[in-house]
Amino acid sequence: MKIVEYVVIFDEGVRERHYHETEHGEVVKFVVQLEVLQERKWKVVVRYDCAHGFAHIDRFWLDGSKEKIPLNLDFKTALSLADWDIRSNWERYKENFLKGVYYE
Repeated sequence: MKIVEYVVIFDEGVRERHYHETEHGEVVKFVVQLEVLQERKWKVVVRYDCAHGFAHIDRFWLDGSKEKIPLNLDFKTALSLADWDIRSNWERYKENFLKGVYYE
C-alpha cells in the first residue's frame, strides 16, 4: 500500500489537505478537502472522499449544515476531480462559506 499526504497553502488561513492510498496502482481510499481558518479553528468548506464506499462531495456551511452529493465516478477519477475543483474554485468556495451563502 502506498500513502500520499500533503497540504497546499492557498492563502493565509486557507488550505487544501490531500490524502490518498493506492494498492497495485488503484486508488482505494481518498480525502481531499478545502479548509478555512475561522475563530482559530480549521473548518471544512468542501470535502471529496469515499468514506461510505462511494465517491462523493460534502459541502459545509457556517450554520453547521452540510450537503452530500454522490459522484458516479471511480475513486481515481474522483480524486483528480477533487484536486482540480478545489484548486480552481477555492476563492469562491471560501467567500461563499464565510458569507453563509449556499453554492450555486
